[in-house]
Amino acid sequence: MSKKMKAVQVSHAGGPFELVERDLPAPGPGQVRVRVRACGICHSDVLTKEGAWPGIQFPRCPGHEVAGVVDELGAGVQNWSKGQRVGVGWHGGHCFRCLSCRRGDFINCVREQISGISYDGGYQQYMIAPWEALAAIPEGLSDEDAAPLLCAGITTFNALRHSGAAPGDLVAIQGVGGLGHLAIQFASKSGFETVALGRGRENAALAKKLGAADYLDTTSVDAAAELTKRGGARVILTTVPSGQAMSALVNGLSVNGTLVVVGASTDAIQVSPLQLIAGKKRIQGWASGIATDSEDTLRFAQRTGVRPMIETYPLEKAAEGYERMMSGKAQYRVVLQVS
Repeated sequence: MSKKMKAVQVSHAGGPFELVERDLPAPGPGQVRVRVRACGICHSDVLTKEGAWPGIQFPRCPGHEVAGVVDELGAGVQNWSKGQRVGVGWHGGHCFRCLSCRRGDFINCVREQISGISYDGGYQQYMIAPWEALAAIPEGLSDEDAAPLLCAGITTFNALRHSGAAPGDLVAIQGVGGLGHLAIQFASKSGFETVALGRGRENAALAKKLGAADYLDTTSVDAAAELTKRGGARVILTTVPSGQAMSALVNGLSVNGTLVVVGASTDAIQVSPLQLIAGKKRIQGWASGIATDSEDTLRFAQRTGVRPMIETYPLEKAAEGYERMMSGKAQYRVVLQVS
């Protein structure tokens, strides 16, 4: 008789979360079975829940912030061993054959797989993932802390380290939320003069506790003007899902400054050509990273003390945890503990 496991799935677009019993999956060639210990609940899980990702197939278990251990190796898998702590993030595998892959640009693989969308993710006790999607988790990080770093963490850390900013540069972080509270820590620990931007004064004390040298309340001051008074920001990392809010900051960039966009939004960023031409300013989007980027993120966090602020729920209460995340009231990442 095959072994069974608990899983939380969505059976159709817009359907409820269902706690079900499934057969324990077996890894195929080039695959690894991971015993899930923790899985973050990310806002991007709405793409699975609501069936918004083109071509998604149901039933599907969401989850792309997975921390666990290697439980079984498929044929041909090397460099991983049973019992090793690993994580699986948003980037869930690549084809190695397309032009982007041949150039080593795996995040832009035309056949990129997404954990919890292309295949079942971490809302279950065991999951199957391609070997190239695995990231080693260092000792010193709990599973619950590691999980959000595999999406919110890698997205902000990777964006900042590739932004062109150098230690001592003025870097502004827009938003003190699920992404922003990690970005402030990463920016500060990287040696940037870090200024946090948020709506209202309620997050001022927290932003400074996280490492911000200053906090600007965008409801009471013109943040772009304030940044300009300080010489302009070499980088403004915007984590809020609002094109309008991003637009208001372009004039706060320094010469050769970059507005780095990681907050997903469907409304347009409004900017005139002259705003970009004067001072050679630019706007750049950034999408997470691959498994080795996750490993860099995890190691940096472990060494410098960067940690997510989390609320935890058992796997059986995934629906409750998801609603807490969607409410916007979570402080700041929701993590499922999987037993």
